[in-house]
This record gives sequence, structure tokens and C-alpha cells, in this order.
Amino acid sequence: MTQAIRHDWTIEEIESLFAKPFNDLLFEAHSLHREFHAPNEVQISTLLSIKTGACPEDCGYCSQSSKHTTDLERERLLPITEVIEKAKIAKSNGSSRFCMGAAWRNPTDKNLEKVIEMITEVKSLGMETCVTLGMLSEPQSLRLKEAGLDYYNHNLDTSPEFYGNVITTRTFQDRLDTLKHVRDQGINVCSGGILGMGESTTDRASMLQQLANMPHHPESVPINMLVQIEGTPLFGANGIDSIEFVRNIAVSRLLMPESQVRLSAGRHEMSDEMQAMCFFAGANSIFYGDKLLTTENCEANDDLALFKRLGITPSQAEQHSESTDEVMFKAEVCHH
Repeated sequence: MTQAIRHDWTIEEIESLFAKPFNDLLFEAHSLHREFHAPNEVQISTLLSIKTGACPEDCGYCSQSSKHTTDLERERLLPITEVIEKAKIAKSNGSSRFCMGAAWRNPTDKNLEKVIEMITEVKSLGMETCVTLGMLSEPQSLRLKEAGLDYYNHNLDTSPEFYGNVITTRTFQDRLDTLKHVRDQGINVCSGGILGMGESTTDRASMLQQLANMPHHPESVPINMLVQIEGTPLFGANGIDSIEFVRNIAVSRLLMPESQVRLSAGRHEMSDEMQAMCFFAGANSIFYGDKLLTTENCEANDDLALFKRLGITPSQAEQHSESTDEVMFKAEVCHH
């Protein structure tokens, strides 16, 4: 019997899931995963940084912040011809969704129109589109909906309680407001968090509670492992071990059965065995290619080799005229 979708989880209930014996937790998560998803299919997305660096936010994990001293070179908004060429390559490599990220606090209306041109062109290739541009106003969200955008990514990053230890230039409520603007327009929501920033298990439970108790679960939930970048405040933070990371994937699946749970930043540092456990625990989406905005990601051919060993096939894009079904997240982008 299929489990009812809940939106009223308590912290105590979520923490009790984290406390389950590992094998029991994975069995429960995998069993539920099979009720809602094809167990041997993984959705593939490619992420491109269309405007890199010089972000005015102070996100403690982000190499793109103007507040931090890193080796990242600042770049202007990419020309549309270059973006479309990258999208064509991504599609030929098996990606069904093309995600474009810009290091802005919030886009100007002029820049938004340039991104909308990119969205239109990428959709004409038969791919799903996703953008992450920072905070949005209601009119901007409407404009993106009219342009046919499929997904908007805006990560919560961490719990409301731990948030101030990571970011001070925007509030947790600012993030919730942008997600509401996007959802109100019927755009699919992609929102998750970053693990390994020094947060507690209770903080991880609290972040997942925020996502799971939304009136509509995010269609896509990116779970990122912090990529430590020298020159950022979180360089040297206590990380998260592989078993605990897999627990977070399993709990995400139990709380949000219909969502796509995505392995995002940090996958380059995960062993094949760790990734396989994540897929068993309920992860069914990845970012593909050698770059995840500004940090290394797994090579596409390595992913295909792993898929072959595990008997996993890439799922095909479902084109929605009315976008309302999926999930995403990152660990080194200011607005994720």
C-alpha cells in the first residue's frame, strides 16, 4: 500500500529516522523508492555557469563571493551562442535537463531577458530548462513562467537555526519568499541543502523538515556535500562521513517520496560504492559532466561506466506544458 504524502513532519520524527539502524533505514527508503520511481533509472542534468564570480553575497562555502579571496576569475554573462553549443553537447552526452546558473544576488530585468533568450533556445533543442539566478520578485517569476521555464533552483542550504553561521547578506525568509514566488507561478521547484558545513544532525533534520513541510514538496531536491574551497570561510570545516551522507539521502526519500533526490556537489569525492549506496537509498538524479559551476564533478564517461556496472539507465525528459513535477541543489553557488 502506497504511503500517504505528508507535510506535517516534526523534528522528533525526523530525528528518529536518522537514529534507525542503517540497514533498516536503507531498506525502508529503498522500498518506498520503488513505490514511486523506477528503481534503475537516474535523471541526468548538466549545469553551466553562465555568469561566474563577483557575487555580492557572503555565502561561506562559495568561491564566487566577492567577499572571499579565491583564485576564481570573474566572467561576464556568456554569449548565447556559447550557451547553446554547451547545451547541444550536454544533450548528446545524455542529459535531459540543462541548468544555467548566474552569480547574482538577484537579476536585473535586463539580464533576465538575456537569460530568457537562452531558455527559449535550450527548450527548442527538446531539453528541460532550469535556472538559478538568486532572489526573484513576483513579476520576474511570472516572466520566467511565460518564457516556459521548467525548473527554478534556489537552495535553502541549511536549517533556519544554523543559517546565520553560513550567510549574513540574505535571510532564510528571503529564500522562502523566492521559492513561494516561483511556486505561485507553477514553475517546478528545485531546492535542497549542503551537508558538511559544521551543522548538527538536528540542523540536517530541520532543513529537511522545511522542505518536507512545504505545501508542495520540491520536485527536485539536490543534496550537496560541501566542496571545501581555500579562501572561503568554510574551508577546513568538519565534514560529513559517507555513512551519514547516505543516511541523509534515505531520510530525504522517506520524507519526500515523489521528489527526485539529486546527488549534486561533492560527487567527485564520492567513491563508486558510496554513490551506489545513495542510489539504493533513493537518489535518482545527478549532475553530469566535468564541472559543477566552479568545482570539479565526475567525468561523463565515468558516470556511464558506473551506470553500466549498476544496471542503471538514464531516464528521458518529460516535457511539461504546465510545469509541476520534480527536484535540485548545490554546494558552491551563492544562490543555492
